[in-house]
Amino acid sequence: MSSGRVRTRRAALGLALTVAAATALTGCSALGSDSSNASSSGGGLEKSKIKVSIMPTTDLGPFWLAQDGGYFKAEGLEVEQVVAKSGQESMQKAIAGEVDIALSTYTPFFIAKSKDTDIQLVADGTSVNAKSNAIVTVPNSPVKTVNDLKGRRIAITAKNTASDILTKSVMKDHGVDFTGVQWTLVALPNMAAALKDNQVDAAYMPEPMLTQAAKTVGATPVIDINTGASQDFPLTGYGSMTKWVQGNPKTLAAFQRAMKKATSDAINDRSKVEPLLVKYAKIDEDTAKLLTLPGYGSVLDARRLQRVPDLLLQMGVITSKVDAAPMIAPQATS
Repeated sequence: MSSGRVRTRRAALGLALTVAAATALTGCSALGSDSSNASSSGGGLEKSKIKVSIMPTTDLGPFWLAQDGGYFKAEGLEVEQVVAKSGQESMQKAIAGEVDIALSTYTPFFIAKSKDTDIQLVADGTSVNAKSNAIVTVPNSPVKTVNDLKGRRIAITAKNTASDILTKSVMKDHGVDFTGVQWTLVALPNMAAALKDNQVDAAYMPEPMLTQAAKTVGATPVIDINTGASQDFPLTGYGSMTKWVQGNPKTLAAFQRAMKKATSDAINDRSKVEPLLVKYAKIDEDTAKLLTLPGYGSVLDARRLQRVPDLLLQMGVITSKVDAAPMIAPQATS
């Protein structure tokens, strides 16, 4: 064999080895896939399919936008929503391992933490806005003003959720004794009927139930929740067990990035949210246009969130101070 042919074969072998090394480093394969495609299809994530428990309220506007708008998909995520009857039930699904992430009002998260449940907050949801949450009644009810709530039957979704704690807070702000109230547990979709059928005298309602109840049973606000100690109050957020957070940092960051983008778009363009409320919250188009949206947010701020456990401590729901800052999971930077 001539020296020229040997040099040619050596050069070809060297080129092949170089290509193989480059393929290993960049994640390329003989089929032509690369790392950027892997990222968009879930490659690199600890889990590409996750379950999130939710409640069908306007708080979910950005979540549904991330779902239908392809924001989750762009991050390589496939998200299954699991409907819960209350924030308490939603959180319990995360604790039981039935879902990866849970939407809840913040109060159950902090109460759970006060009992040493190893849970963290992963993304913000909403704050109370003027007219987005209220205690309502109907014309034939004996309740006409906030002072009439004393000793009455008031519908809430569950004990120690926002519906319970914020109703008590508003009553306390107005000097109304809530110790004799008959707290009646009613699922959100059934509250209007409970008012109409005289099963309760008043009910805590968020949107879209507020606007729906006004149209169907003539419900009117007794008092807006956006007052006093509960004004601009942190209302809902997403939580997960610490074990899941620590075991799935890339998956969590992907969820956070999608939610951040969707929240920004929902805030800047209401028209993107309204069709999703019709689709998922099962309301009509007129109601979607009329209702008041909550204050959407995606970034967790410890000082703002500290209002929640501080109110719980003040109300005697928890017996020792809980710090919000250590509960906040690592946040995606981009």
